[in-house]
Amino acid sequence: MQRVAFKMKLLPGCQEEYQRRHAALWPELSNLLTNAGIREYSIFLDEESDTLFAFQKVADGTGSQDLGSNEIVRRWWDFMADIMVTHPDHSPVSTALSEVFYLD
Repeated sequence: MQRVAFKMKLLPGCQEEYQRRHAALWPELSNLLTNAGIREYSIFLDEESDTLFAFQKVADGTGSQDLGSNEIVRRWWDFMADIMVTHPDHSPVSTALSEVFYLD
């Protein structure tokens, strides 16, 4: 499994709403991510900057960022677009992060 990380940005004042929506993650989205080989998906919040840090283990190099053509993912993007920095298609603006250290 490959480890991938990326960051995204919340709009100011949306921290609680972001957490509320993820606490009620759609089962069909959870199943899609699992079936795509995504494991140990975590999202952390830097409360001072509204920056989200996401980490996931992926099979075959395909992470959640590669599922944008899926209708479930596109609906999730639309659902989240009012609280995040997004592209015109409502996909979250995300920046891939390079791993510089790992201790197993």
